[in-house]
Amino acid sequence: QVQLVESGGGSVQAGGSLRLSCVASGYRYRRYWMGWFRQVPGKPREGVALISSEGNTNYTDSVKGRFTISKDNAVAKITLYLRMNSLKPEDTAMYYCAGSGQIWSTLAETPSAPQMPHWGQGTQVTVSS
Repeated sequence: QVQLVESGGGSVQAGGSLRLSCVASGYRYRRYWMGWFRQVPGKPREGVALISSEGNTNYTDSVKGRFTISKDNAVAKITLYLRMNSLKPEDTAMYYCAGSGQIWSTLAETPSAPQMPHWGQGTQVTVSS
């Protein structure tokens, strides 16, 4: 059974930094995408940063140059990180860790939120001006 547990959210002033962590236990897929999504009330869940099993990364334009996604692999467990620098008030959202299932085809396309079957409970990030 796959379980994703996030930590590291909080409140910070604009220009500050936070690091989110997500421990994915039972995650035994060999080809996959994992990543961070965020959501504010009334808006759809947005992909922020994703990383493939091969280490390819993809960022939404608004966070390029400020956020960095990385992962550490262990047996049946992956720890996913999101380093967020130069935070802006518009980065305020609930941040979710997510993982795909086994991807049998190409990893060239990054999945959207509806294509991710595994989700954490979310961690709140609040950036004040």
